[in-house]
Amino acid sequence: SAPREQDWSALSAEVRVVDGETLRLGDRTVRLAGVQAPERGQSCADAAGRWFDCGAAAAEALSRLVNGRSVVCLVAGRDRFGRGLGLCSAGGAELNAGLVTAGWALAGADDADLLAKEAEARRAARGLWAGGFGRPEEWRQRN
Repeated sequence: SAPREQDWSALSAEVRVVDGETLRLGDRTVRLAGVQAPERGQSCADAAGRWFDCGAAAAEALSRLVNGRSVVCLVAGRDRFGRGLGLCSAGGAELNAGLVTAGWALAGADDADLLAKEAEARRAARGLWAGGFGRPEEWRQRN
């Protein structure tokens, strides 16, 4: 039987940011577990009410967190598209929590630590919380 958890890693040259919650590690695709980032093309408003592509902004935030470093992920399971679901880090910085802390991803309902980080990002008006946005799952259903 296959192991329940696997370590996936890639050197910096093999890491590609696909979107705000997905990475390519060489020939493998991993989705950050427990977070939901907006989709590319999803419109959000900034603090001044100006519209921008918050999916692209979330992908850029993930790129800044990776910062050209190698990535290591503890992968447990797959999503409905066959992507590995992982807790990932780059240079010791956890990417899943980092995106939520920066306000560019929402926490999954079953992770108390990430929910606390989301609440703090909301209070501090960071990232998505600086203006207005629709929840990613609602945007996906409409588009």
